[in-house]
Amino acid sequence: MEFFENFLSILLFTLWIMVVVAFFVVLFRVIGDLFRDRSLGGFAKTIWFIVVILFPFLGVLIYLIARGKGMAKRDVAAMQAAHDAQVEYTKGLMGEAGAAGEIKAAKELLDSGAITQAEFDAIKAKALAK
Repeated sequence: MEFFENFLSILLFTLWIMVVVAFFVVLFRVIGDLFRDRSLGGFAKTIWFIVVILFPFLGVLIYLIARGKGMAKRDVAAMQAAHDAQVEYTKGLMGEAGAAGEIKAAKELLDSGAITQAEFDAIKAKALAK
């Protein structure tokens, strides 16, 4: 019987640790959202921060009830901005590849006067030989 009591104690302790870790994750997300929110003034941010620090459980619960939808909208907006930046970065990398891209780049250099016709022909021949 002692084994099961010890095992149950270990399970309850593990559950307790998980609850505490989850609470701290939510607490830090709320504090991060306070600093990220541009629609909230400095005085209101200070009041919310003090409430969350002095009464962590109650403050986080009230914040999530009162401002949870706005928090979710800011999360979605941040993810969308990151996605858009990643798409723009990838578009820059996904230019024309292969011989056509090299010839196009060489033609732009030729048109701008950066290279001569002979250099363009050499680049074109080298690109087509690949």
